[in-house]
Amino acid sequence: MIVCLPVTADGQIGQSWGRADRVAIAELGESGISKWEEFEVGWDKSHDVGEHSEHHDRIAGFLTDHHVSCVVAGHMGPPMVQMLDEMGISVRLGVSGEARRAAASARN
Repeated sequence: MIVCLPVTADGQIGQSWGRADRVAIAELGESGISKWEEFEVGWDKSHDVGEHSEHHDRIAGFLTDHHVSCVVAGHMGPPMVQMLDEMGISVRLGVSGEARRAAASARN
């Protein structure tokens, strides 16, 4: 299972998905996180650039490129939830705290 989540510089889960400046991709194996990689995505800066659908396309492309099956975040807007649902990506919202712990718990 591959999980994507917004992260802060101090290792916490970021609360805003669509305006995240940094995200992590966690690959979950049988015994927890087998791979962890962080990316500077700059969605906070690109959110209001161009049409709203362009922003969603950027995020969808990133998730597809990384084979993400689940997104964990504190908050995201209903249009983004709908897009991820249509992509077959599960969404877990209202999550806070340490990012690696949140990613590992996505399997449950």
